[in-house]
Amino acid sequence: MTAVLAGCGLTGDSGDVTLRLVAADYGDSAANSSAKYWAELVEAYEKDHPGVTVEVTVHSWNDVDREVKKLVDAGKAPDMAQIGAYSDYAAKDLLYKAGDVLSIPAQADFVPQLADAGEVRGVQYGMPFASSTRVLFYNKTLFAKAGLTPPTTWSELAENAAALKADGVKYPYALPLGPEEAQAETMQWLLSGGGGYAETATGYSIDSTENVHTFTWLKNELVGKDLTGPVAPGKLNRADAFTAFAAGQVGMLNGHPSLMKAAAAKGVKFGMVPMPGVDGPTKVSMGVADWMTAFSKNGHAEQIKDFLTFVYSEKNVLAFSREYDLLPVTNSASQTMTAASQDADLKPFLDQLPVSELYPVGRTSWAAVSADVKKRIGQAVRPGGSPAGVLGQLQTTATTAESGSAG
Repeated sequence: MTAVLAGCGLTGDSGDVTLRLVAADYGDSAANSSAKYWAELVEAYEKDHPGVTVEVTVHSWNDVDREVKKLVDAGKAPDMAQIGAYSDYAAKDLLYKAGDVLSIPAQADFVPQLADAGEVRGVQYGMPFASSTRVLFYNKTLFAKAGLTPPTTWSELAENAAALKADGVKYPYALPLGPEEAQAETMQWLLSGGGGYAETATGYSIDSTENVHTFTWLKNELVGKDLTGPVAPGKLNRADAFTAFAAGQVGMLNGHPSLMKAAAAKGVKFGMVPMPGVDGPTKVSMGVADWMTAFSKNGHAEQIKDFLTFVYSEKNVLAFSREYDLLPVTNSASQTMTAASQDADLKPFLDQLPVSELYPVGRTSWAAVSADVKKRIGQAVRPGGSPAGVLGQLQTTATTAESGSAG
């Protein structure tokens, strides 16, 4: 899908500039394609900026990172790319610093956790463009039938799962550790156990005592007691778990805002609570962000700055977030959403954002680590599996990748 958006009455003067942006598609149909969002935004921008043309090419999430890499490798980097990662390009010194292509107020308006996640060695290159957090979804109908209340601790979650299983629920707790997005479910559980992927600024801590304890508990108390459904966690993908939840077959699972629409469309009554922790609701949720990057090759810093400052205005951030059920990346838009009745369904996710932690995306080693988590982590909870052994293997991968990327 491609949208090339023409400028308004350009005269061909030497001051005329064409900015090229490659963006990802957040829509699920032609009616709400991101091409439509960008077309409207660019039209509004160009109306007040004669002499600047913005050409936007929109690709699906399956293709966008690869397409941008192709352009960069061919020496044809776009001026801007709205993609899933930025650290590789920053490490190769291909990007403008955020401060070079945003006004001071626009850069200062980013939600702090998201801005920090956009940094490489203390300098921000990745500009957050969209964000979401994860909460525990539960099926209200199944819970009412079993006489349950939403869990706040791991032990309550396990007790609820056992009661749901006794009631014949197919997936009492859906644990998607399959290759599609295992790194997300893994991180949510690690955080709820007081650990994480990288608890220090200089290295990974995947095989920490807390993390081994978390996966040992999962293996023994959920998977080992047959409370995670008929598909082995290592073979269950997030998309399939979401589909099963929308079909009324799942008691509980971790989900992000898009699951609300899918479940409601199928008539599933659901509730949402913070992820349970060892002794109470987890203090740190998982956050996810997608990134805007600005490539320096074409030298259009001034024009990029003007355009991105417009993109990140409160009005435009709100319009994008509301269109796609995502969380705003700026403080101003977050405050507006928190107070607006029309955004009440996103409040549980907004509440988690200030206490969220993101993947260590500022490290060029993260791509290799994430890929290995997707490949191996399901083995940690299977019968006969060794949580300590698998997490130790992942730690070795992480240490090797980190030393290689630092070299």
